[in-house]
Amino acid sequence: MSRWVVEQHDPGSPAAVALVERHLAFARASSPPEDVHALEVAGLVDRDVTFFGIRDGDALVCMGALQHLDEGHGEIKSMHTEEGARGRGAGRAMLDHLLSVARARGYRRVSLETGTMAAFAPARALYAAAGFAVCEPFAGYGRSANSVCMTLELDGSDVPPSGPRR
Repeated sequence: MSRWVVEQHDPGSPAAVALVERHLAFARASSPPEDVHALEVAGLVDRDVTFFGIRDGDALVCMGALQHLDEGHGEIKSMHTEEGARGRGAGRAMLDHLLSVARARGYRRVSLETGTMAAFAPARALYAAAGFAVCEPFAGYGRSANSVCMTLELDGSDVPPSGPRR
């Protein structure tokens, strides 16, 4: 059982803004400008985006967001774990939570875009371990050697025993 508690969080809070800025700095240092698709705070407060955070004590150590694309399709955005919290299961707890919310909303598919560079290898491994597969670009993303799109079909068979039922 994970010790991490995922809660809906205000992306405009000082702790969230600081983590978003670290996420953007990571993305900008790892990707060419045209392939940085991470949302800034203004994008995370959009009505179609729900932002979540994980705290370790008073520190916000992980964030993730779920963006509504259409009635059956959501996109995972802005997944980031603070460097000091990596390897402790916070990212997986966030991903599991986002997928649970997607199922509760009735999405049939959840997709994401991430980088192809070595810095993004842990993220790609996390998504692959959760069942995501490489897919064609979606929702306006274009083809790029620096970017990969992944998707997970939510047919109900992947719902964990303790997860919500559709």
